[in-house]
Amino acid sequence: MTGTDFLVLGIVLIIIAAAIIYIVRAKKSGVKCIGCPAGGSCSGNCGGHSKEQGECNCHQE
Repeated sequence: MTGTDFLVLGIVLIIIAAAIIYIVRAKKSGVKCIGCPAGGSCSGNCGGHSKEQGECNCHQE
């Protein structure tokens, strides 16, 4: 591997680590649907879909 390969690998690992940290912090703060525009005010059932399956149809109105 060259120096460029290590640089690219390092950047990818930093992006993945940042995403994991964001998800963990959001879940600890009580956000029910992380990708939802309603954020922390989203209902527990996420618009009738199962949040365990990753489907969220919450919308800000």
